[in-house]
Formats: sequence, structure tokens, C-alpha cells
Amino acid sequence: MRERQTHRDRLRAQEFEAFVAGAGGRLLHTATLLTAEPAAPAATGVRAERLLCAALARTYAEWDRLRGEDPYDRTRQELAVRFAREAWRHRRPLGGVLDRLAPLERLVLVLRVYEEVGEDQAAALLGLPPDRIRAVCDRSVAAMRAGTRGAFGVAR
Repeated sequence: MRERQTHRDRLRAQEFEAFVAGAGGRLLHTATLLTAEPAAPAATGVRAERLLCAALARTYAEWDRLRGEDPYDRTRQELAVRFAREAWRHRRPLGGVLDRLAPLERLVLVLRVYEEVGEDQAAALLGLPPDRIRAVCDRSVAAMRAGTRGAFGVAR
């Protein structure tokens, strides 16, 4: 009996490691965008890494209960929920590309544009109506576009 359990645990760990090896880079980039930390290769954000580790730990804890559910979607959902919870504690971003956006605007923009999550799915994930998701996304895109213009309205 114990040998069977050990074998099952090893198999579970191997499956999870393969998932992290395949999706870890994209998930870390998502976490970095959410936390608005600088995207310099040597300066991977500490907050982003902590956020991702916590989300991956939760995914691993629920690995056996996923039963056909996409672990990437589950981890992305956990990233979004954890970021939203922590956003109130860390009000000032650290100079990343999306630092001019409020936490909700960053979250919606990353989910909709970078992660290509549908409007209805993002609304369900965040517990907001789809028209609010659309409005926040449009406002975020407009703010990002306005920030890329120089003093005379010419793109940099």
C-alpha cells in the first residue's frame, strides 16, 4: 500500500514539474505584468515570484482534484485572485510597463490582452459585469496609448 502511495506521489510530482516547465515562464511574465515590476531580465520581481509561487503551491495542492481542468487556467485564476487581494497592501508599483494603471486596470488588461481571456470569462473570474470589464479594458488601453506619446502627441 505504501509503495503505491509513493509511486502516486512521484507521478503527481513529475506531472506538476512538467506543467511548470512548460507554463512557468509565461505565468511568471503574467505575474510580473500584474505587479508592474520592471521587466529587466536580471531584475525579475520579488513580488511577482512570490505571487507565482503561492499560485503554483495552490495548484499543486489541488492537482489531484483538477480532473480534466486545465492547470494553466487554474493557476492563472489563482494569480488574479491573489493579486487582487494583495493590491491594497502594495499601492505604489515599482516602475514596470503598466505602472501608470490602477491594480484593477492592470489585472483586466493583462487578462484580456496578454492572456487573451474572453470578456465573459474575465467577468466571471473577477465577479464583475462584462460591460464593466469592457469599460476598464478600454480605459486601460487608452491610458497606455496616451502614455506612449511624446510632448507633441507623436509616438515615441
